[in-house]
Amino acid sequence: MTKSLLYRVFGVGKIPESMAAQLKEEGLLLLDEGIKGSVTYLNFRSPGRYTNWRRQWYTASIALTQTRLLGLRFSQTIINVPLADERIGKMNFSLETSGALLVAFDAGLFHQDWSGKIEYRFRTMYGQAFLDKLRERAA
Repeated sequence: MTKSLLYRVFGVGKIPESMAAQLKEEGLLLLDEGIKGSVTYLNFRSPGRYTNWRRQWYTASIALTQTRLLGLRFSQTIINVPLADERIGKMNFSLETSGALLVAFDAGLFHQDWSGKIEYRFRTMYGQAFLDKLRERAA
């Protein structure tokens, strides 16, 4: 899968240098940046926001280290879960037919006043590798 146009031209979706240094210190296993990503909200409710269905596209990055899973939307952190955290076991990881890595979970898992379902998709060529490593760490 190709890198997004914004990444190729402007470097949008690149992991910031300070964060990249932290990832290397933690023992970087897998990394893909400048990829196409999306978030889908299903029956989502939070203070001041609600939607039955909404999808947003963006340039994303995803990284897996010895200690955590990190996902970025542009340069904003959207997933930052330690592998030792019990909540990672409540997140669903799968590979779609398009090859995209799907990370789906209940919105209330990280915010008590949120409800519904959130689905993040990362169109990475390493989707199967991410899935295998995550399952290996969970076992």
